[in-house]
Amino acid sequence: MSRFYSIHSLFSLLLVLFYFTGHAGSYFVTIDAHAEECFFDKVTAGTRMGLTFEVAEGGFLDIDVKIYGPDNNVIYQGDRESNGKYTFAAHMDGVYRYCFSNQMSSMTPKIVMFNIDIGDKPKHDNATGDASHNKLDEMIQELSTALTAVKHEQEYMEVRERIHRAINDSTNSRVVLWSFFEALVLIAMTVGQIYYLKRFFEVRRVV
Repeated sequence: MSRFYSIHSLFSLLLVLFYFTGHAGSYFVTIDAHAEECFFDKVTAGTRMGLTFEVAEGGFLDIDVKIYGPDNNVIYQGDRESNGKYTFAAHMDGVYRYCFSNQMSSMTPKIVMFNIDIGDKPKHDNATGDASHNKLDEMIQELSTALTAVKHEQEYMEVRERIHRAINDSTNSRVVLWSFFEALVLIAMTVGQIYYLKRFFEVRRVV
């Protein structure tokens, strides 16, 4: 009976972890030149919130980032950032706004990958609560947070690998084109020298 209870508890724990990590996926958004995109979340005071972002494509891989509180005050501001991570606690109830701005770009759109993490609402102490049940909840929260962090890190590394691969492909293409151009110049110089020497000896023979 105890073995069945342990298996059942483990299965329930896995379902809870899957629920938490399943709602922590990454999003990709395309921000046109001279444009701004904002996203909203409504939370209660004391809730832990986090924003992780990475510019995947476009221009110099930079973007302007701002986080506004319900009172329209700027909580965080970053100019021309390629990536970043910012975590804070909601100071009041209401709607928080995350904005990505591409105003500095004249014609190049940017593709941004980002995650918005919303923690649980602050819990009030319950004197009649079960201590072991509360301990299990805390362990589940810690595990879900750790798994979410690992998932975000994997997504971040995937985007970084994509960026570096694109840079390597671009560099390789430029090297190949430059080598081809040098070969054409060398061939042209060789043909020119042969033609010049041929004309030179033809002139000497006439004289």
